[in-house]
Amino acid sequence: MATPNQEDELTMSTDEFLEAQAELYHHCIAFVKSLTLKAATDLGVADAIHRRGGAATLSDLASETGIHPTKLSNLRRIMRVLTASGIFSVQHSDVVSDDDAVYKLTRVSRLLVKSSSYQLSPVVPVLVDPFAWSALLRMPEWLATDERASLFDLAHGCPLWDTTVEDGGLFKDGMAADSRVAMHVLLARCGGVFEAVRSSLVDVGGSHGTTAAAVAKAFPHIKCTVLDLPDVVAGAPANDAAVTFVAGDMFEYIPPADAILLKWILHDWKDEDCIKILRRCKEAIPSRDAGGKVIIIETVVGSGSPGAQQIFSKEAQVLMDVFMMYIDGIEREEHEWSKIFFEAGFSDYKITPTNGVLSVIEVYP
Repeated sequence: MATPNQEDELTMSTDEFLEAQAELYHHCIAFVKSLTLKAATDLGVADAIHRRGGAATLSDLASETGIHPTKLSNLRRIMRVLTASGIFSVQHSDVVSDDDAVYKLTRVSRLLVKSSSYQLSPVVPVLVDPFAWSALLRMPEWLATDERASLFDLAHGCPLWDTTVEDGGLFKDGMAADSRVAMHVLLARCGGVFEAVRSSLVDVGGSHGTTAAAVAKAFPHIKCTVLDLPDVVAGAPANDAAVTFVAGDMFEYIPPADAILLKWILHDWKDEDCIKILRRCKEAIPSRDAGGKVIIIETVVGSGSPGAQQIFSKEAQVLMDVFMMYIDGIEREEHEWSKIFFEAGFSDYKITPTNGVLSVIEVYP
């Protein structure tokens, strides 16, 4: 008589075993897609294709990016991964050779063209980050103990924010690029959220004002202020007439305004810290009848309309959640958001999902 384990094995045919093995290996080496994407971004492959009028051979790419001629076949292998994963597209001629393929941009790789106003190439090294990866490799050890330090602290002996001070602007540039693209889309799709703000808005943790400047440009009636730490504000542009910069600590005080904006801030913090921040926000805004609200731009895990177009977005949401674990951050589901809103003293909220990873949340006192 077969044991339970043997019965499980016997339910799989030879083909099913092979398919399961291939699927397992695919998951194990999926990180290679991220590394080839970063390599292509660092080399400027998307820019090279763009400069060649939107179509380039391997020789074109090597010439444009400085690839050594002896590495042409290696470049072909990298591009094969990136075309299989949909980052680039490829067309082949009838002649089979290393240089028969013509590579083109897709909607994804167009976001990597640095001459575009809405390019996301600076975000790639923020997400494909050896510091984050080495921290996440400590998950089994971290999960098995009551260790209160974050994975990043455990792996590197300091908080993430200590390293961003000396990263040459990598993190700041990545967040600014994300804000330019996010606000371009969100102001078009969810502009009413901001248009309804009566006269003033404070962007908490808004760095050098990319998000606030976009709001001020779209809605000139709104006086926009950025609150950030003193060392951040010290490097802010001095000639930005549309945005005022204030140095301070969001845990201590937030300047009064009709609306407070938090973009990708709360996912960095545990619930108890988010509640403290939100209470400071509530102190800074008027009543709901007087137009007061907090605008949060974050991921709401599980949000979005059903359909095939949501597959990437929903997987990205849960992947981002585990990624954020490296600094003890979290991407929250709606019930988790609701819990911290009400514990912070707010009375109501409204979530406007998008087809991407972000949602716009309006929280009312």
